Amino acid sequence: MLIFVKLGGSFITDKRAPEYFRADETRRAAAALAEALQSRIGLQVLIGHGSGSFGHVAAQKYGTMDGVRTPEQWRGFAEVGLAARRLNSLVLDALAEAGLPVLPIQPFASARCVDGRLSSMDAGPVWAALEHNLVPVVYGDIALDPVRGGTIISTETIFAYLAGRLHPERIVLLGETDGVYGADGAIIPRITPRSFPAVEAALGGSHGADVTGGMASKVRAMLDLVKKTPGLEIRIAGGGPGNIRSALLDDDGPGTTLRAE
Repeated sequence: MLIFVKLGGSFITDKRAPEYFRADETRRAAAALAEALQSRIGLQVLIGHGSGSFGHVAAQKYGTMDGVRTPEQWRGFAEVGLAARRLNSLVLDALAEAGLPVLPIQPFASARCVDGRLSSMDAGPVWAALEHNLVPVVYGDIALDPVRGGTIISTETIFAYLAGRLHPERIVLLGETDGVYGADGAIIPRITPRSFPAVEAALGGSHGADVTGGMASKVRAMLDLVKKTPGLEIRIAGGGPGNIRSALLDDDGPGTTLRAE
């Protein structure tokens, strides 16, 4: 069984403070991931993480998502990439300390976009890592784009691209909230493409800097993915250890589940 797990930028960093890494929370999450992998024979995991207050703050400053054209924007493009790498190093250290055999994979090295849409990325290193029982780690990163010059690809965008090639059974998005909240303040247990219009207005944005969109855009993108990928389930939950173990080991669990129907 293959599961994609995203450690959200809102969970592993404080988006309201530039380059603030939540080390303790990330270490606890790493320990829970390692425990789940040891508990379930045949479980494989691809880990991705957001950029949080590292890449997003710099990207917002230079408008990197919308394009890279001027000398200042190209310097900003490089700055965003370096910020994303700094966070990636911190996350990798936490995962490795928990005993996970992580293999870092830099998206920028092979990802190419066309007018902001990810058009190609080499899935070979991810395949190789999984084949040899390693844990590949990707992250939200910069990418070249012949139309915009450069842009940013989110972890969800990378997951969506790889899902069509690796066919995971589940995608788990872990954040600072315990799921998707409705207008009444309660967690919505299940969202489908049919029910989404009724709850979309209640979904807010993101606390702090997030150039790739807030909760509404993430849910919309993930619903598009489940429609294209038969049998795929996506779960949005908080990043606590109990939630992580449940998301990887149980068919039902806390948070919000997205399905095609």
